[in-house]
Amino acid sequence: MENIFKPSAIGSAIRELISAIPVTLEIAVVAAVVGMLIGFLLALFRIKKWAVLSQLATLYISFVRGTPLLVQIFLSYYGIPMVLNMLNYEFGTSFSINKIPSMAFVFVAFSLNEAAYMAEAIRAAILSVDKKDIEAAHSIGMTGGQTMRRVILPQAMIVAIPNLGNSLISLVKSTSLAFTIGVMEMTGKTKVIAGRNMRFFESYIGLALLYWVLCIVIEFGIHKLEKKFNIMERKVEDSDQS
Repeated sequence: MENIFKPSAIGSAIRELISAIPVTLEIAVVAAVVGMLIGFLLALFRIKKWAVLSQLATLYISFVRGTPLLVQIFLSYYGIPMVLNMLNYEFGTSFSINKIPSMAFVFVAFSLNEAAYMAEAIRAAILSVDKKDIEAAHSIGMTGGQTMRRVILPQAMIVAIPNLGNSLISLVKSTSLAFTIGVMEMTGKTKVIAGRNMRFFESYIGLALLYWVLCIVIEFGIHKLEKKFNIMERKVEDSDQS
């Protein structure tokens, strides 16, 4: 039985995979931050309904959400060097294609993918803000920027946090595709470990457990963040305790 299934190989795989956790988290954090910034702009374009920008944002979101992330990774991996080669040819620049790290392609693909999903979550959150609050802000002389910072965003964050948290969890799990272009995150390292010890089942059990733990930690953090932003919920809790 020991030759068929070796439980100790699970622990051994987990110990080796721990060193790859920073790479997985780096991909997720960079993509989440950049994706949120781009997603916010896309959401504004759609909300404001600026003719060309709104249509381009809608087209972009539809394309990204309608194509697999793996395909987008390959488009980034093969497309960016092609664009740089074209620039070198047209303008006489000297961009070095071979020196671009695989991580850069991953950052681009994951960030642009995340932006499409973030845009819809942010747009829905902004539209959920009561128009009376916005009108009241304008009536006391607040500018559009002040209204956005002081009235709309604080309320929208309460609505958006659960959806953004779910997106972050999905993003962490999606980082498993980065190994397809040579990035040694957790899944890529698992392939190496399993290929070395031939304990594929045990190695992937260890990988699954690590992803599970990471997602539980993120869920816990998102729950804490949601409670912090939800002022009304905190007031109710304080009144109940008193």
